[in-house]
Amino acid sequence: MILCCGDALIDMMPIAPQPGTIAYVPKPGGAVLNTAVALGRLGAPVGLLTGVSHDMFGQQLAAHISHSHVDTAHLLWSDRPTTLAFVQLVHGQASYCFYDENSAGRMLDIADIPALPNAVTALFFGGISLASDPASDCYAALLEREAPTRVVMVDPNIRPGFIKDAARYRQRLDRMMAQADIVKVSDEDLNWLFPAPQSDEQKVTRLLALGPALVVVTRGNEGADGFMTNGTHIHIPAAPAKIVDTVGAGDTFNAGLLAKLSELNCLSKDQIKTLPPKILHTALNHGAKVAAKTVAREGADPPWAEAL
Repeated sequence: MILCCGDALIDMMPIAPQPGTIAYVPKPGGAVLNTAVALGRLGAPVGLLTGVSHDMFGQQLAAHISHSHVDTAHLLWSDRPTTLAFVQLVHGQASYCFYDENSAGRMLDIADIPALPNAVTALFFGGISLASDPASDCYAALLEREAPTRVVMVDPNIRPGFIKDAARYRQRLDRMMAQADIVKVSDEDLNWLFPAPQSDEQKVTRLLALGPALVVVTRGNEGADGFMTNGTHIHIPAAPAKIVDTVGAGDTFNAGLLAKLSELNCLSKDQIKTLPPKILHTALNHGAKVAAKTVAREGADPPWAEAL
């Protein structure tokens, strides 16, 4: 099982019922939840570890992931409120305003998380849960606890407006990425992590030097690149798509990549270090193909396997 660890929230999606007015529709979201849902719909064995509220939105989140074949055994329930993210769309590009104080997803401690079963072979971390205390420290501790024996993928999915202490956030990310096997960043993430005037290849080299075996850089309509410590570099073009919005695109790419590696029995610590170029190319292409289906739909609505 791939266990996705991190944010599950409600995206308040804007609609215009009448000219000059805006209303919001609550839809399940969060980078980690989206990745888990996409994995479940692709047929990969997956679970979600996150804090969930007993409130109406938490019930909506639980029903959504269960419908998408995501295991719910690792949900951590509480009476705290659900995180809300109000979405603004400009030419299909999403920006967010978060309401996350004292939320069920944020107020976690490593003591809340029991030992993981042997069935969990890989863990995925990412999203705003890596930026907000105390959950961020909880997930960092969980990664450190499990990284020696399980594959770890990290996608920081950086939201600069959400970061209160940039220096501490960078230090935490550096520690987590150093212990990860796979790190995926967007080109925007890469430039935030390394703002100095260097080429992307130089920045990727710095990221690989931290410790991951594989670094993936996504570039929107310019495709994606995979870089390995053994010198392998694979570029794949973006899959053709008619873009409605980009909500959940990167999360779905993550799921496509992980699902294909799992399907090909390559999701182990030793195999990630020695991925053949052909396998990496196949996995990156699958991520791009799945993401293209998502951007053609409104909101984070990953495709089911039969839709590919």
